[in-house]
Order: sequence, then structure tokens, then C-alpha cells
Amino acid sequence: MAGPLEGVRVIDLTGTVLGPMGTQVLGDAGADVIKVEPPGGDAVRHVGPRRSPGMGAYFVNLNRNKRSLVLDLKRPEARAALLRLIDGADVFVHNMRLAAATRAGLDYDALATRNPRLIHASATGYRMSSSLRDEPAYDDIIQGRSGLASLNGRATGADGPRYVPTVMADKLTGHVLAGAIGMALYHRERTGRGQALHVPMLDTVLAFLLPEHLWGHSIDDPAQGIGYTRMLTPHRRPYATADGFLCLIAVTDDQWTRLFRVFGRPELMADPRFASISARADNIDLVYGVVTEEMARRSTAEWLALLADADLPHGPANTLEDLRDDPYLREVDFFRRMDHPTEGAMTTLAIPVDYFGTPAEIRRPPPRLGEHTDEVLREAGLSAAEIGAVKGQQTP
Repeated sequence: MAGPLEGVRVIDLTGTVLGPMGTQVLGDAGADVIKVEPPGGDAVRHVGPRRSPGMGAYFVNLNRNKRSLVLDLKRPEARAALLRLIDGADVFVHNMRLAAATRAGLDYDALATRNPRLIHASATGYRMSSSLRDEPAYDDIIQGRSGLASLNGRATGADGPRYVPTVMADKLTGHVLAGAIGMALYHRERTGRGQALHVPMLDTVLAFLLPEHLWGHSIDDPAQGIGYTRMLTPHRRPYATADGFLCLIAVTDDQWTRLFRVFGRPELMADPRFASISARADNIDLVYGVVTEEMARRSTAEWLALLADADLPHGPANTLEDLRDDPYLREVDFFRRMDHPTEGAMTTLAIPVDYFGTPAEIRRPPPRLGEHTDEVLREAGLSAAEIGAVKGQQTP
């Protein structure tokens, strides 16, 4: 078997980052993902280094294990073809504004009458029940509204809010979307019933961000503040050694005892400010200040040997450039090579989940725009003449 979702067909009407991230996870797990694109293609096709138009680096890392079908949904023939595809699908995914999906007849109520087993999945900025349901939302907007940008600026000492330097809200919501679809498919296998599901970006990011940062508000004690102090100390960063940087953390009392011994300062565990998890949390700047001071006394190589011998959690502070030579990533073959039939040699990322009974695999390279249009429409039962009409071709 080629992954746990082998045999599941997904009609993917998403673009940019959030939806393609989620549907790539489904494709990696074995689903047949049909990426429906407008004539100009997904906008992300045009972002990043490329050998050919429409095959930018950003796009190729979000769209492997998919087939590309071009449909101009302004044409009635193309819309009818999409509905035929949805009739035979297990999952339909979109990230259109909800009102636009309803106007296009692509809302759950419209499609469930045609395919009652359909999992209808959507992801937008805000909950369907809210007054903001049709507000446009992108990663930057959600990072700001969730407080993530403010938190990042506060922790880094910036002069104001700063976005986290990755498209975190989109990619996180994409992974949650994929998981939600998997759970809905499981429910359908038990009951035979499809359903609609919706993943709001803002709520997803907050559910991810706030378990530690809700802090005193969790117990209705706002005087205790909001924000986990350990995350906000300026000392929480890779530690400078005598000749570089190193990541190190101790959590349990036993780990702190061993770390203070490595530092040659075992007496610190007798200090009430250092003696317990709660005491260290209350004095986190002082505690991390000691670690910062001690780490600067030795070289990175010396610390690597000492920390490994003491069985303390530690690791390198890699740059992006360092990753290609990281020993662990080389060992697990994280950066996978593939030969694209038109783009030549490419590097992609390993599928992070190991399914030991149904191994996932990279079956298809990222598709060229419209590469599989005829193939997919033939599978849906369209004749050559119907396919020509869908594509706007004149019949002879």
C-alpha cells in the first residue's frame, strides 16, 4: 500500500499556502489529490527561483504528490466538469471566502445533495459563526491579530511587533486541516456519512499559542499576568560559547543538578531560588543569567563533550545554510533528491511521518500547470469533445 489514504480522492480547490500545505500532507499519505487551478495557475507558482515559468521553488515544496487540472470556472462547461469530479470524490477542499463558495454553488449543502459521502473541508480566517466570516485573512494578518507578532517582538527586544520569519499561521492551519479531514474520513468509514468541516486560522493559531501563555488568566487571576515568563526572558536564546553558539535546556530537578555540577557549581541547587521547578520559574532571568555566564567560559566542542557525558539535552544552533550538512539530517536522508521530467534535478523534503504498516512515499513530483487536465477529465468519463469544450476549444 502507498500510504494509509490510498484510494481516497481529493478535489483540491485551494491556492497559495494554507490549503496546498494541507492537501500535500494528504497526498503524502497516499491520497489522489487533484489540484484544480485557474488558467493562470496558483499564484505561488511564480514565487522563488525556477528553471521554467510557473515552477517556482515555493510552489514545488507545497505541491508534490498532486495532479494539476486547469479549469476556468467562469465557463459553464468547466464548472459542470468540476461537479462531475466532486461526484466521484471523497474530499473537497477549498479556501475561498465562504460567501463566494456559496455563490458558486460549492457550499456543503449544494454538494452533499450530489454526494452524501463527501467530506467538505474549508479553511478561512475566522469562524463561520462570526461577523468576520468573510473577511480576507493572510498569514501576516493572523500573526498580528493573534498576538504572535507582538510576542515575538517582545521576546526579541524589537522596537515593536515583529512577524515570525516563516508563514506559520498558514502552514500550521494547513496541518490542522489535514488532520481534521483524516478524522472526518474515519467517522465516515464508521457511519457512511460525510460532513462539512471548517478550520479558522485565528482560532487555530490561538489554540496553538496560548496553552502556556494564557498563564494567570487560566485560573481567573489576571494579576498573575499573561505570557509564560520563561519564553519571554532575553536569556532564552542559543547560548554564546567561547567560540560559537549552542542550544541547551534543563527542565527537571535532576537535570539542573547535573548541569550545575558540570558548571562546577553544585551548591546552586541548595539556593532556594534554584532548588525547584516553581522557584526557577519565578527567578527565570537569574537562572538563565547564570547559564549564560557559564556557557561563555568554554568552547562549543568542550561543551558538546561535557553535556553529552552528563546526558543533558543540547544541540547545535544551525543556520539555514548548516542544515544540508547536519549529521542527523544526512543520516535520515531528510533532503531527498528527485528528477523532475521537465525541471531536472530537484531537492524536496522527506515525509516527516513514518507509517510502518502503510509506508508513505513521494510518488509524484510537483505538477506542471494543467499537466493532468486531459487525464483527469477522461477518468471522470468526459469524452474528447466534452474535454475540448471544457478547455474552450472549438470542435472541427
